[in-house]
Amino acid sequence: MTHVTIDGLRRAAIARSMFLPGTLSRAVDRMGFVQADPIRSPARAQDLVLRHRVRGYRAGDLERHYASLDVEEDFFVNYGFLARRAQALMHPRAKLGAWPAPGKRTADAVLAFVHDRGHVHPREVDAHFARGAVTNYWGGSSSATTHVLDHLHYRGLLRVAGRDAGIRLYAPREAPPPPGDAAARRGRLDALVDLAVGLYAPVPAATLSWLVARLRLAAPQWQLELPAALARAKARLAHARVDAVEYFWPADEAMLDGPCDDEVRLLAPFDPVVWDRRRFEQLFGWAYRFEAYTPAAKRTRGYYAMPLLWRDRMVGWGNLSVAEGALTTEFGFVAGRAPRERGFARGLDAEVARLRVFLGLPGTR
Repeated sequence: MTHVTIDGLRRAAIARSMFLPGTLSRAVDRMGFVQADPIRSPARAQDLVLRHRVRGYRAGDLERHYASLDVEEDFFVNYGFLARRAQALMHPRAKLGAWPAPGKRTADAVLAFVHDRGHVHPREVDAHFARGAVTNYWGGSSSATTHVLDHLHYRGLLRVAGRDAGIRLYAPREAPPPPGDAAARRGRLDALVDLAVGLYAPVPAATLSWLVARLRLAAPQWQLELPAALARAKARLAHARVDAVEYFWPADEAMLDGPCDDEVRLLAPFDPVVWDRRRFEQLFGWAYRFEAYTPAAKRTRGYYAMPLLWRDRMVGWGNLSVAEGALTTEFGFVAGRAPRERGFARGLDAEVARLRVFLGLPGTR
C-alpha cells in the first residue's frame, strides 16, 4: 500500500484533474467522458467543465465543433459526451427487454424514416408520425416519437449527429460488432471501470462500488458480470487507506503530493473535482449539495451554487446569472468571509473576468 495523507490526496486529486489546458480534442480524449446537463446557469455544465481544461474555450464550443470531434453523446455513468473509443466499449447493448410505448412497430418505422432522411430533427419525425405525448425520464412530457428516438439512440441504432439550439439531431449508426469471447467482454468491462476511475480518482471504496454498479446502464448486457468486475478492479487498482477510508486510483499513477497553483476557479456541480459529494466532504471538510431541484425555501447556498476552489481548498461558492448582457455574481464563504490571504481577491477578480470572456459578454474578446 502507498502511504498518503488526506492533504496529499486532496492536492493530488486537484492536480491530476486540472491538467494543463490544450485543445478541445485533447481534453475530451484525456478525460474520456464529460457529463452533460441542460441547465444553463450561466452556461451548461459541459461548457463549465471544459473551460478549465481547454485553452481559449468559449461557451458552446463543444456543440459548435461536435461534428469534427472524435466524440459521441451517450449514457455512461451519467449522460454526456464520450470519446468515441470509450463509447465503442459499451456497444452493442443487449438484453434491453421489450420496447416501451408506443412499441417496436413504431420504433422500426422511425428508424426506417431516419435511414431514409439520413439526418433528422425530432420535429420532423414528430410531424411525420404525430404519435402524441409520453412521460419522459425527468417526469415531464415528451412527444412519443422523441421518446422513440431516445431509445433508438440508447440501443445504438442511432447516433447524435449534432445539436440545433440544444436539441439533438439524429443520424443512422452502423451496428457495432459483438465483443467476442468472455475474455474480450471482461476486457471491455474493465476498461469501462478504468475510464470512470481515471476521471474521478482518487475514489473512495463506496464510490468505486457505486460507479461499477452504475455501469448496468452503460452496458446492461454485462449486468451479471459487474460484481466480478468490481473484485478485479479492487485487485488491479492502486489504493491506500486514509483516515479510515480506502481510496482507489489508476495503477500506473502515483498520488503525488505537490503545490497547487494560485488561480481561483469556480467549478461546475458536475466537475470531476466536485462530482463525488462523498469525496468532496472528505477532502474539503464541508458538505456540498446541488440544489437546483430543491425547493427555493430549502436551499442553503443557491439554485446553481458552484464551489469556489483556491489553491487546494474549497473556500466557498458562487451563484452567477446573466441578464441583458451583464454578469451578476454572488459569493458565499465557508469561513463566513472571503480569505484575507494575499492574492485571493485578485484571483477572484481574474476568474470573473475569464467568465465574462467565456460567456462572450459585451465588451470582451
